[in-house]
Amino acid sequence: MSVELVSILVLVGIFLVATVRPVNLGVLAIVAAFVLGLSVLDGADAEEKTDAIFAGFPGDLFVILVGVTLLFAIAKSNGTVDWLVHGAIRAVGGRIGLIPWVMFLVTACLTAIGAVVPAAVAIIAPIGMGFAVRYRINPLLMGLLIINGASAGGFSPMSIFGGITNGVVEKADLPGNPTLLFLASFVFNLALSLVVYFLWGGRELLGRRAESDAEPDAEPGADSAGGGSAGLPAPASPPATGRAGGGTATVAPTAPAAPGVTPAPALDRDRILTLTGLLCLAVGALFFDLNVGMVAITVAAVLTLVSPAAAKSGVADVAWPTVLLVCGIVLYVSLMETIGTIEWLGEEVTSIGAPLLAALVICLIGGAVSAFASTTGILGALIPLAVPFLTGVDAVGAVGLITALAISSSVVDSSPFSTSGALTVANATDETRDEVYKGLMRWGFSMVLITPVTTWLVLVVPGWL
Repeated sequence: MSVELVSILVLVGIFLVATVRPVNLGVLAIVAAFVLGLSVLDGADAEEKTDAIFAGFPGDLFVILVGVTLLFAIAKSNGTVDWLVHGAIRAVGGRIGLIPWVMFLVTACLTAIGAVVPAAVAIIAPIGMGFAVRYRINPLLMGLLIINGASAGGFSPMSIFGGITNGVVEKADLPGNPTLLFLASFVFNLALSLVVYFLWGGRELLGRRAESDAEPDAEPGADSAGGGSAGLPAPASPPATGRAGGGTATVAPTAPAAPGVTPAPALDRDRILTLTGLLCLAVGALFFDLNVGMVAITVAAVLTLVSPAAAKSGVADVAWPTVLLVCGIVLYVSLMETIGTIEWLGEEVTSIGAPLLAALVICLIGGAVSAFASTTGILGALIPLAVPFLTGVDAVGAVGLITALAISSSVVDSSPFSTSGALTVANATDETRDEVYKGLMRWGFSMVLITPVTTWLVLVVPGWL
């Protein structure tokens, strides 16, 4: 058996192990890179081989991951996230039919500015599922709009998914279009959410207002004075656990209390500075091509200097498991490139007589594996493996295939075996949890087939990207 084939089998093996066992995929990838590198790399001694392995460590990606998650952690700690959520909800003026869409947009905004997708879902799911109980909204409708919102914003140039995808494309010298990637993901998830909305009772919500649907035992003052606009219920979901890719996701509600019961967070100095910093990050990344990680860390450092107390837990709250996962996967894929696996795979895929069919298979693999494993890890592994195919086949456009692969791998986060799906199930009430689990199962696995085929037909087959 060739070394190239062994390296691919090892990659598949660590994904399988991380799916059925609660082990960080990045840890397994680093161990696999170490063992395989010592076994097959050229070098006089172990130190030289180890240096060759470390040469593939993605320092730039590490800075992006740490920078954006650190900044988001500070924004969450100083109440900026709570302020944004309260402001967005109050804007609907008690219209129940708009509440799920506010959840969609708020979650999309959180991931678009750098929140890890599971982190955004973990913050918004307790709020959204609390609204679903209070105002008799189908919990499956609410949960899917939250998950889709996280995926919709997940490929902005400032986001984790966007940073991984665009970084791989740039490193491989492939043509890329970060704006198209973001917009395509957003539009696709928005379209899916419209289907979900009308499939699970959204039409019935359109004519309802909160003051006529509040529970009889609602606390006094739940309605805002003078305008009939309803206040917001405090999420009452207890801590719960759900399976997420073989591990356990524990969710304790962190949502703010109802604005009608307790005042919304005030827009103080720290929150104004944080909002300004997020705006600077967006402008720098979108219009001046500044490194997202460097700008994010700079903003985080300024916020820490101005208000050390509000930011003291920021470093501890960085998504270190995600950082470890992504860097480990990229390190292993870099080793595969060093030993020739990428070039070998490119030659094999290029020899297939039907490049469009091969592109569809790549998207189907991304969707199927991501439904059970980490989307972040899938993006870090599959996109580099698709690079040789893109450089060797003229019939398939790089921008179209990468966009289709990215969407196919992220939309299936609605599966209850993915982290986002598990978090949603965990925040459902005891009475609805089984219903939500089965609904997400059906919907998530239908997306494994529907999304790759749809994105392939729209983005790859026409050859316009």
